Amino acid sequence: MSDTNSGSTKSADTSTTETIIEQAEGLFEQAKDAVSEAFSATVDAVKANPLAAAGIAAGAAAAVAGAAFGASKLLAKDDEPATGKTKTDKA
Repeated sequence: MSDTNSGSTKSADTSTTETIIEQAEGLFEQAKDAVSEAFSATVDAVKANPLAAAGIAAGAAAAVAGAAFGASKLLAKDDEPATGKTKTDKA
């Protein structure tokens, strides 16, 4: 038995694949342009307001450091063995 539709099916699959690749390339270009524009806008804003930018960067760094410190304290509590005493109990 011969399949007369196998050639057209392969052609349709190739066409669909090419269409998907073209769409992906278009989306990639749009994303690249958006990132480039955002970077340029950020650089321009930093140049226009260097003190504000430094303050924002310092605040962001402090927030990340605080979150890391808090997470390490929470994880350290999980590692401590349970003694059965609470903070309100006297030794």
